[in-house]
Amino acid sequence: MTLADASRIELLGRCALFVGVDDAGLRVLGSRASEVDFPANHVIARQGDIGSGLFVVAEGHVRVVRDGRELARLGPGDFFGELSVLDRMPRTASVIADGPTRCLALAAWDFEAAVHESPGVAMAILRGLAARLRELTESDRH
Repeated sequence: MTLADASRIELLGRCALFVGVDDAGLRVLGSRASEVDFPANHVIARQGDIGSGLFVVAEGHVRVVRDGRELARLGPGDFFGELSVLDRMPRTASVIADGPTRCLALAAWDFEAAVHESPGVAMAILRGLAARLRELTESDRH
């Protein structure tokens, strides 16, 4: 079942990567995103590959695996693949569907076009990534 435009915008708005993106920016992102269904155990993103898109989990769950070790499980509203899209470097982990999974996929070229069309998208993402970096560098683990 295809997500309605309002459901896409709501899903993107709940995604931590897009916190702070206004409704117009979310509509731009939603219009450029494609829905993709993955069967159980499908490798959505492979560690070491150059990423051509980022994903937001709409339904189901995925496992994030680096060097054979599970790092995390992600569910609806969670995202992955953004680093490789932003820096054009190889993916740092594999992401595998943990059962049937539907994602909103945003190709790198569509993401860049959305940023040019709605500069507020870029600022919101930069703020979100800066917050994540600050959290990592200020944590007790660092």
